[in-house]
Order: sequence, then structure tokens, then C-alpha cells
Amino acid sequence: MEALHQKIREEGIVLSDQVLKVDAFLNHQIDPALMQLIGNEFATLFADSGITKIVTIEASGIAPAIMTGLKLGVPVIFARKHQSLTLTENLLSATVYSFTKQVESTVAISPRHLNSSDRVLVIDDFLANGKASQALISIIKQAGASVVGIGIVIEKSFQGGRAELDAQGYRVESLARVKSLAGGVVTFVE
Repeated sequence: MEALHQKIREEGIVLSDQVLKVDAFLNHQIDPALMQLIGNEFATLFADSGITKIVTIEASGIAPAIMTGLKLGVPVIFARKHQSLTLTENLLSATVYSFTKQVESTVAISPRHLNSSDRVLVIDDFLANGKASQALISIIKQAGASVVGIGIVIEKSFQGGRAELDAQGYRVESLARVKSLAGGVVTFVE
């Protein structure tokens, strides 16, 4: 997706050979026009999948997930990282390790929002080692629902997340596949 590639080139900041900072348009400040393009692209890619729900994880996956849900006309559910007073009933939960934050969190979804007839699209901002996607897949399976695909805004292809998801038979569609961050330069998979 050229608009996303261009935005990464212009506003992404390479912090190391493992970390790409995109807080100018995705992880802190959000570019709504770009999110709309991203949502439209995911909706096109998964248009024939019979999606009934979209699942993401708070917080950076919410904007692209909402735009995708808007285009597809389906609800968006985000897994919460922090338990609240209103989220207490027999939650569907999993643990996820954040590579960039270096912390493990428990994420949860209310079972009222997912059921065995749901066909779920997972949307997330980054795919690195695949831990967030695996946690969401676990939650979806706990509900008896099926995962029809995984939409990733930015994939760090030099890490093992895609290979793991591919090996499990999941369809993964990434809009920007980063080949390398070496030398402070973003190079994309052609």
C-alpha cells in the first residue's frame, strides 16, 4: 500500500534495527485519512470472507479496526489490557508479551460479544513476533468462533511472527512489510 509506505518513509523513526516508531500517524497521533485508506484496503482484501466481527487489541489497533469495521458494516471488539469494574464476568482472556514495551499483559474480551457463529477478522497495528495475534486467536477460539484472517498494518518481516501464523494455516495480509531497519533506513519487502 503505497500511501502507507510513503507515510512510514516520511514520518516513521527508526529507533534501532528492531524498533520502528510510528507515533506521528498510528500509535499516538492518528492520521484519520490514512486510517480510512487502511480500513478500505482491509475491507477489500477480506470482502468475501463472511466476516461478522473484527477483533483487535487496545490501543493502537483500534483506529484501523474501526475503519475496517465501518467499511464492512460489522462490529469491532477490542481486547482490554486493563480490567475495569464493568468488565468482570467470566472473561475470555490470554496473556501477551509486548516486544516494544517489554511487559506481559493479560488481555480480555467479554464472552457476550463473541460466539461460535462468528467469523472473525483480527486487525493489529504491528506484527513482529506474533504474540498479540496469538493471544487474540486464543480468545477467539475460547469463544468457539473462527478466525478468517489477520490484517496487519505494519509487519516486521525480519521477525518470526508471520512464519508462525503461516505454519498454523492463518491467512495474513500485511499492508506494509518491512524487510529491514538496518542503518536507520526502512526497506520494504518487494
